[in-house]
Order: sequence, then structure tokens, then C-alpha cells
Amino acid sequence: MTTLAIDIGGTKLAAALIDREMNILDRREMATPASKTQDALQGCLAGLVAPLTTRAQRVAIASTGIIQNGVLSAINPENLGGLAHFPLVEVMARLTALPCIAVNDAQAAAWAEYRSLAAEVSDMVFITVSTGVGGGIVSDGKLLVGTGGLAGHIGHTLADPNGPRCGCGRIGCVEAIASGRGIAAAAKGELAGSDAKTIFARATQGHPQANALKQRSAQTLARLIADIKASTDCQCVVIGGSVGLSEGYIELVSTFLGEEPKTYRTQVLAARHQHNAGLFGAALLAQEAMP
Repeated sequence: MTTLAIDIGGTKLAAALIDREMNILDRREMATPASKTQDALQGCLAGLVAPLTTRAQRVAIASTGIIQNGVLSAINPENLGGLAHFPLVEVMARLTALPCIAVNDAQAAAWAEYRSLAAEVSDMVFITVSTGVGGGIVSDGKLLVGTGGLAGHIGHTLADPNGPRCGCGRIGCVEAIASGRGIAAAAKGELAGSDAKTIFARATQGHPQANALKQRSAQTLARLIADIKASTDCQCVVIGGSVGLSEGYIELVSTFLGEEPKTYRTQVLAARHQHNAGLFGAALLAQEAMP
């Protein structure tokens, strides 16, 4: 049975046909609409999946934000504004005429990465560092979703009580500092207006401010991992996302984590599924829910 997997992020939308053996048969991608309204998102999704729908038997969606009873709410309106209560499953079921499930994208990615780990790993945490910072928690071999869909939103834990205001409304969230959006917002002088990719490229060239911004992000993430180890006793943390998988970033996180007391350290790994983790995770969860 072929699954039409969809990944909705703050920067891009991706869709892929995935077979039962987790092979990608076809894949398409487009930018997330700038307006990020319900009508704009629905229109883009319709165009994205139209060429793929006839070859699928079910739909599995991984989306940024909180997913509860098939409804999408944006915890950080800066990532997906205008989507206070978007009936995601209902809309996609209507567009495709196929059975549909939806899950948070980082939760989906966590499941895909967990399933690719060694059998003796039963407790792991996935962190995506991209436009925002999200996460997914697997405990005793089970994906934690939470009664309200909030489980794993570790990017909205406190990093600095005197830090910048996050789009979610809190002060000093990890996301406000470590994410691509947070890195770009902190840039000043000649780097002002640059995106995280440009800033990281300048860091590689030895630019002092760019290097400091990259280190600030990595150190914030390392401290988050130490907190996660203390709260979950996870056997490993897997890092993904465009920032998380950028050159040298995971090594930098590991260096900062090494400065923490040994009790709070854990193995740090790069996401095996890279930027397709959300798609694979959604497909795997659909296989289990709709065999």
C-alpha cells in the first residue's frame, strides 16, 4: 500500500509517495505560502499533491505546530501565522478522497529516527533545529504525543530569562535563540538582514559575529540536551533540521555538551533520514494506524 506523505514546515512544503518498504517513489516540494493563511495553505497543498493523489491509498501528514484531533494550531504564529484552528485532516481528506492522519512533524521525525536505531535503544529524543526548534520523545519504545499534542515541544522551554521574546509569547525560549529565525534576528551591523544559512557561511570564513551567533545557538542546544537527559534519561539525542545538520553544528553542540557534568551528557547523533525524517515518520505511523 502506497502512502502519500506530506511535510508542512514554516519554510517549505514537501510531499512524497512512499511504499511499504519505505522507498520514495516520487517527491515534490514548494515554498510555504508567504501569507500562511488557511486559504493560501490549502491552495498550495492542493497543487502540491494533485499529481500524486491517484497513486496513493492513504495520506499521512507531518506538520509544524500542535496537532489535536486532526486540527492544526500554530504554537508560534511567526512560523505558521493565521492557522489558529486549521482542520488539516478534514481538508486533506476532502482534497484527496483518501483516509488521512496527521501528527506533529518533529514527533513524526522522532519516530522515523527511532525506528532506524539499534534494537537496544528504547529511550531517545529527536531535536530539529530549523526555522524553529521542535522535538519528539520516544520513551520505552513509545512515541509521546500528549493529551493536548504538546509533548516534545522542547523548543519552547526556557533558555534565558533575559533573552528575546519568542513568537509563542514566552521570553527566552530555546527557539528564540537557537533556531534559524532566532539566529537571524540577533544579527547586527553588516550581518543584519542575513538568514542563518548566510550567517553560518560567514562563520566558516571566520567572521567573528557570525561565529559567535553559531556558537550561541549550539551552546543553547547543548544546555537543552543536558536538561533533556535529566528529565528523560534518554540513551541518545538525534539532531535534524537545516540548522542542526549544517556543517560542523553537531560537533559544536557535542563540544559544549562535553562541558556539562557527566551525568547530563548523552550520545548525540545526526538524523539518518536527513530532511525526509518527517515524511518517513508520518508514513510509518500511517502504516501502523491503517495497516
